[in-house]
Amino acid sequence: MRKTNIALLLSVLCVFGSVANAQTTTYPNQTIKVLVGFAAGGPADVIGRIVTQHMSGTLGQSMVVENRTGANSLIATKEVAKANPDGYTLLFASLSHNVNRVLLKEKAEYDPLENFVPISLGAVLPLVVVTAPDTPYKTVADLVAAAKKSPDSISYGSAGNGGSAHLAGALMATVAGVKMLHVPFRGNAPALTEVMAGRVSFMFYPMIGIANMVADKRLKVLAVGTSKPMPEFPGVPTMDDSGYKDFEQTAPWVGLLAPAGTPEAIVNKLNAAMNLALKQPEVIKRMKDLGATPSGNSPAEFRAYLTQDLERWAKVVHAAGIQAD
Repeated sequence: MRKTNIALLLSVLCVFGSVANAQTTTYPNQTIKVLVGFAAGGPADVIGRIVTQHMSGTLGQSMVVENRTGANSLIATKEVAKANPDGYTLLFASLSHNVNRVLLKEKAEYDPLENFVPISLGAVLPLVVVTAPDTPYKTVADLVAAAKKSPDSISYGSAGNGGSAHLAGALMATVAGVKMLHVPFRGNAPALTEVMAGRVSFMFYPMIGIANMVADKRLKVLAVGTSKPMPEFPGVPTMDDSGYKDFEQTAPWVGLLAPAGTPEAIVNKLNAAMNLALKQPEVIKRMKDLGATPSGNSPAEFRAYLTQDLERWAKVVHAAGIQAD
């Protein structure tokens, strides 16, 4: 009787194994849903659509981007974390993936590493330090000197609490040992408007569209958050040149994640399709036009990247005393 039960169990396991293997082999055989936690037209949404459009052709199956806005991408993140790990519900995530967990802790209701399988980094968006063209500040050192002379007299804008601009500004103030006033807005556009008007001293802003504003003398760039000077801004120093080492690591990122438990074969197939997309000349051009740098890698490399990113921002949030809204 006991041998019969064991034989039956082994038979059932073989059947389930065969089904799972067949699903992996035939993947994908239906539409793949990719959730983005931000509104249409933002960097994560636009880059996600560029990448998945090419991936669809490689995989031979449609990839549909759906916007689940709200709570700094928390709604989309939790939905994917709870999704069936079959490769048909994915998350095109950004910096907030790690930051939400740091700020909210257990209230976030997900772990950015344990509840997800990294597929590939998609791109990074270098930040530039901008101010109004008629401000007296010509360098980052000028901002810091003014802040040292009069604490909180220097303000920096952002698209909201815990966003890339907020964290970059907080990091700079922490490293410099000065107090600066953070002024959050509902989006990058209104924050940049106040900077251009001179009502906010400066902000860290993704490179998207900045070159045109500088050419029109609506903005002035004090530094670029890259390891090397940017040809778009000749003569402008890097943050490294300005005394802030490795600041290029603060650039907001976007990448593709799957729910934990997604079969390795499916993850590898998605990774190959994504990396192929990121090497296409038309994809590279479209991203560079947006100010983004294509940055594909392996699932293991992306996991290491996410781990370092999580540790870095946890230190910044703690040192700067940043609290959730």
